[in-house]
Amino acid sequence: MKSFRPIRKTITKGNRAVFMETYETSIIDLNSYRTNGEELLIIKNVDHCDLILDSSKNVKLTIKTLTKCTIKPDVNKIDEEWDEILLNKGACVTFQFVEDSWYILSSDGIKME
Repeated sequence: MKSFRPIRKTITKGNRAVFMETYETSIIDLNSYRTNGEELLIIKNVDHCDLILDSSKNVKLTIKTLTKCTIKPDVNKIDEEWDEILLNKGACVTFQFVEDSWYILSSDGIKME
């Protein structure tokens, strides 16, 4: 995993604020990963990656995957409908966490199977 340009973030969830130091962009080459406050993840150099969206550390996140990737929310469902989504190589998706759910804000067609 490579990370670029450290940033300090404050994540507010209800009455609770979490202060953290993280990276704006990370390149992930692991078979599994839990988001850690990044704004952009690039996933590559693995056959498949299982990714968990962590709402305690992320509010908005863009994911570019150059491999197959299964994305799961840490709570509830994606778009109030999906327990997980499978992205194919080349997909780019932006997620936002709002009121205890992850939502897809934009995608390039998602390239789902």
